[in-house]
Amino acid sequence: MSAGAMLSDIEISRNTPLRPIEEIAAALDIPAAAVYRYGPFKAKLEAGFVAEARARPHGRWVLVTAISPTPAGEGKTTTTIGLGDAMSLLGKRVMICLREPSLGPCFGTKGGATGGGRAQIAPMDEINLHFTGDLHAISAATNLLAAMIDNHLYWGNALNIDPRKIVWRRALDLNERALRRVVLGLDDGTVREAAFDITAASETMAIFCLARDLAELEARLGRIIVAETRDKKPVTAADLGAAGPMTVLLKDALQPNLVQTLEHTPALVHGGPFANIAHGCNSLIATETGLGLADWVVTEAGFGADLGAEKFLDIKCRIGGLTPEAVVLVATIRALKMHGGIARGDLGREDAAAVARGAANLVRHVENLRKFGLPVVVALNAFTGDSAAEFAVVEGICAGLGVEVHVCGHWAEGGQGAVDLANAVVRLVEGGSARFKPFYGDALSLAAKIETIATELYGAAGVRYSPGAAKRLAQIEAAGYGHLPVCIAKTQYSFSTDATAVGAPSGHTVEIGEVRLSAGAGFVVALAGEIRTMPGLPRRPAAEGMGVDAEGRIFGLS
Repeated sequence: MSAGAMLSDIEISRNTPLRPIEEIAAALDIPAAAVYRYGPFKAKLEAGFVAEARARPHGRWVLVTAISPTPAGEGKTTTTIGLGDAMSLLGKRVMICLREPSLGPCFGTKGGATGGGRAQIAPMDEINLHFTGDLHAISAATNLLAAMIDNHLYWGNALNIDPRKIVWRRALDLNERALRRVVLGLDDGTVREAAFDITAASETMAIFCLARDLAELEARLGRIIVAETRDKKPVTAADLGAAGPMTVLLKDALQPNLVQTLEHTPALVHGGPFANIAHGCNSLIATETGLGLADWVVTEAGFGADLGAEKFLDIKCRIGGLTPEAVVLVATIRALKMHGGIARGDLGREDAAAVARGAANLVRHVENLRKFGLPVVVALNAFTGDSAAEFAVVEGICAGLGVEVHVCGHWAEGGQGAVDLANAVVRLVEGGSARFKPFYGDALSLAAKIETIATELYGAAGVRYSPGAAKRLAQIEAAGYGHLPVCIAKTQYSFSTDATAVGAPSGHTVEIGEVRLSAGAGFVVALAGEIRTMPGLPRRPAAEGMGVDAEGRIFGLS
């Protein structure tokens, strides 16, 4: 890394001049009339233009994913941005497609989601905070439906809803463990237990990211199952008359957001489900818009490839009928050392043997991605303390797999630091070796889908269901939803459900404690291990170090 490492991400972003958003749009022939400005450097794209762009022939599509994350950091979003900038330097017509950050990680532990160093989207502080209000709209729509359920109970319960069988959960775009389980109705209502999810894990977020237009959005919202009647019949959002007003709240949010990188490459940033507890992909509408506007689209899926990439390929691509052509797998020497058993405080010491041990994690991810019929290239983010011997270990292992590996310096150098990677990606895609297919077929039972992922991708010996999960799975099958894909919610830190089991554990059992039907989104969620859909804050949240200086500038945001 260069001396630029002395500056924080927000300082680098703030010190880099940006271009008016109309100029960024014009580079992809987006007319000024289709650019709805949210200040000088961010905009939404007009719905009619988006529909026209989505209908055009599609460009090439590249997915960026990563090894299982560690506290040492991998830099998947940073690599996505650096790769996009590098492809622009090669003269390619490029669009980057990313998810929107959630306030939960920003004020918690992980920080924002706009990249880092010289490979960022900007304005960093605005994107990481309220941006264009999309996540607030998604929270509001989720909570409107909840309010309409309780209002229906208050005014006589004409649908005969069983209050004990209400499954719809409220949402908040913050980490708040106290809201995992709450009691409602203490003041003139039907007293009952309820719960909150973080907005990124809500079904509304998933629907938002899988709907292509307002009509599909309203139809999917209407199919949300919120409860059962006392005679065990499903109650939907449409039954409550909620789909229309939810769509009203989401109408403007559904238009994709356009921003730029620090090197002025266009980026669509839209939708933000987490990949550990949700499906981890940006919106279909933004992806299709990018594919219609650019010759090359670079996108990312959250956390490790066993989570984000699997859901990207088995849920988003299946539902959207889209086909990626190559995958970039991101790793760092530091993260591989942690997977090799080295403590975070000892990562500065050269240890090629630990890199070799930890590379088992990388190898399994490469092998898994190939099971989807996709060619893979490995991107190694460079850190100052990395040694030539450690890089040589990874290069040798990748050579044995028949996979190219490229050491990248985009954090410090921007796009120029990822040009070799960009050239490799172009060669891989133009080589035409992709034979993409989802990992499992629709006809498999839900249990078989879960077990296929667990045994063949996670390396598990099998799956064990709690009595409640087994019963719910059978009910969902019996109700006619067995054809849906599955979304496994588990820790991001391991192939297993034990966050401390680094590397490539095998022979473990995946414990499924709860199963939820997301009928509107079109998938079934299986919660594995101790995973929670409402995170909590750490002992010392990042929020404690944030503030605004005398000139009104935010500090402490990362």
